[in-house]
This record gives sequence, structure tokens and C-alpha cells, in this order.
Amino acid sequence: MAAYMERRSNLVRFFAARTGSRAAAEDLVQELYLKLATGRDAGAVHPTAFLYRIALNLMLDTTRGQARSAARDAAWRETAHASAGGQDIADEIPADEAVASRQRLSRLVEALAQLPPQMQRAFRLHKLEGLSHAETARVMDLSVKSVEKHISAALKALTARLGG
Repeated sequence: MAAYMERRSNLVRFFAARTGSRAAAEDLVQELYLKLATGRDAGAVHPTAFLYRIALNLMLDTTRGQARSAARDAAWRETAHASAGGQDIADEIPADEAVASRQRLSRLVEALAQLPPQMQRAFRLHKLEGLSHAETARVMDLSVKSVEKHISAALKALTARLGG
């Protein structure tokens, strides 16, 4: 551990020169410290040589792990994404589904506009703006029970009009 403490700054430079990143070098030096703290004692070998051997092994392990991760990500991208000419194609819903969704939304907006004002407001506050029944009751200056009745009636009316 004394060899590590004496050569810590050299180890950071050693890793930074090989990884091209001071942050990655700091991470590797920290990992090296953990390996040394939990590993066997190197009293029988030359401490500096032992330290740099572990450092090289650690860097190789990290590089291999990154290569495996990159290969795994590339394989996933190849199977999970459509591409043309080496460029990813956006995963968008088919045009017919988009049109059908817009039509359903338009029918919902029309049906909502036909509800009585209090029922419409309670529905909008709770279902569209995400307020709780109690919060909706406070905003509308009504009881929670009244808000629940308005929302229930709105859901029944919308379901009947939209056929769902």
C-alpha cells in the first residue's frame, strides 16, 4: 500500500496517457486502490512492479469490458432498430394508426364539449390536469362527493357517446 501512496500521481498520469481521460484515470486509480486493499500482500515481490502489473491488468479488464459492452450495444441496435444506408430510421407509429388516434381524440374533444359546464370542468381538472378529487373540489368550491358524482357522470356520458 505504501508503493501505491508514493506513486498515486504517477499512476494517474500512467492511466490518463493510455485512456486519454483524466476522469477515467482517476476511476482506474481508485479501482486499483480497492484491489490492493482487498488483495494479497506483495511483500515477496518488487512493490512497484507488482503495482504496475495490477494496474495494467485492471486497464485491460476495463478495456475488454467496454469492448464487450460496445459489441452488445451494437448487436442490440442492429436487431432493435431499423436502418437504411447506415442511418437509424425513427421508430414512429404507422400513419394509419396516427390518423385513427387523431380521430378518436377529436371525437373525445367534441363529446367533452357537449357535457354540462360543471361536469366538463370536473372531468378536465381531474382526468386531464391530474388533480385529485379533493384538489378538484377545492378549485371548484364543491364537496368531494359532488366532484366524484360529476366525474362519474362524465365518464358514463363519454363512454355512451364514444361507444367504448
